[in-house]
Amino acid sequence: MIRSFAILLAFVAGTALPAAVPAQGLPLIRDAEIERAIRAYSTPIFGTIGVAGTEVRVHIVNNRRLNAFVAGGRHIFINTGLLLEAEDAGMVIGVLAHETGHIVGQHLTQLRGALREAQIKQIITFILAAGAGVATGDGQTVGAVASLGSSIVSGTLYRYTRSMETEADAFALTTLDRMGVSARGLAKLMERLMSQEALRGALQDPYLRTHPLTRSRLDRIRRHMQRSPHTAKPTSARFRTMHARVRAKLEGFLSPPGSVIGRYAGKKTAPEARYALAVAYHRAGRLDESLATIDGLIRESPRDAFFHELKGQILLERGQARRAARAYATAVGLAPREALIRGAYGHALLQTGEPGRIPVALRHLIEATNRDKTFATGWQQRAVAHGKLKQIGESAAALAEYYLLLGDLREVRRQVLRAERLLRPGSPSWRRIQDIKSARLGTAPGRR
Repeated sequence: MIRSFAILLAFVAGTALPAAVPAQGLPLIRDAEIERAIRAYSTPIFGTIGVAGTEVRVHIVNNRRLNAFVAGGRHIFINTGLLLEAEDAGMVIGVLAHETGHIVGQHLTQLRGALREAQIKQIITFILAAGAGVATGDGQTVGAVASLGSSIVSGTLYRYTRSMETEADAFALTTLDRMGVSARGLAKLMERLMSQEALRGALQDPYLRTHPLTRSRLDRIRRHMQRSPHTAKPTSARFRTMHARVRAKLEGFLSPPGSVIGRYAGKKTAPEARYALAVAYHRAGRLDESLATIDGLIRESPRDAFFHELKGQILLERGQARRAARAYATAVGLAPREALIRGAYGHALLQTGEPGRIPVALRHLIEATNRDKTFATGWQQRAVAHGKLKQIGESAAALAEYYLLLGDLREVRRQVLRAERLLRPGSPSWRRIQDIKSARLGTAPGRR
């Protein structure tokens, strides 16, 4: 009896929802332009609850299935599949508002509590089942009571998630009205998912499984649309342009180049079509066509930082670091606050192999990682730049940050020990290493 109880406790602990952000292991992508669009969509949503955009992180998951979810507190994850599926930015805004509703309602915390309560009941049920089986010698009794225990957990979860989805919908609808945004996008998503309800689980989009859908939810959204003064309001031209660019860029990078070229080759007048083609030509090895396409876009919009950024990426990935650095320098000048672009510029400068450019590269990489402390590649390249300048302690400290973001605590510990030996006690990097030791490695700060 005691042994079975211990095993079940271990199972319960293993299935509890994690408190930490489950970003490790997810195929996350970083892109300055896509992240700018998501910030533009989400900042007004977060503003309605008095939260700055930097206090809620939105992560892009490289997965073609339609899904979005909240995890680890104030972290929203949205699949590339949802961004591609959404014909209008309004659908993405509606989803972001809904997921923010889960954060406001502290639904993850509630769900963990409900799950623990249900699992405790399940443990008791299993104990009763085992006792009944021993007393009667009837294996069927054990199975029947154990099955009842499983139904307690699933029933509790369904009851809670159904209520939470209703609350998140209500928050989303109120927020969209405050923003003056139509709820049509959210309704279209629900209609799209309702059409999948008859499909078997493996064929359904994950959003349907993680967000239980009922006809009453869709009916409430439709009733709201009948009352709302914003239902017929079109999405702003700015958001339409942003979303068209996001979809084109994702198609260019994530779909087979041949299919992208076939789809967009006949639509060369649209900027987003040429944007996708520039990427697809690059991935297909057709460098001249890729550069000709992006140069044409730059001539039409010379102050568009993201066109220059893409040109820099194309050139850098083709081994033309000096030309890439020039393109990135222009992009940084046009968008100085974009950490990812500044980091790419630093990377290009390092790739030129010119020693005189290393200090400039380091300066930009430091600025990039200061602006975005979650920029893993920026920390990696910063470590390279420090190493080239023989600043080995600083290089180790940057690598500790890099591996911390990757979740490799063994390597973090190794780099922390290296940095601590080499850095001047009391320096900013040394103090940061002490923070990592005490907060993330569970060891006391060092003394020297």
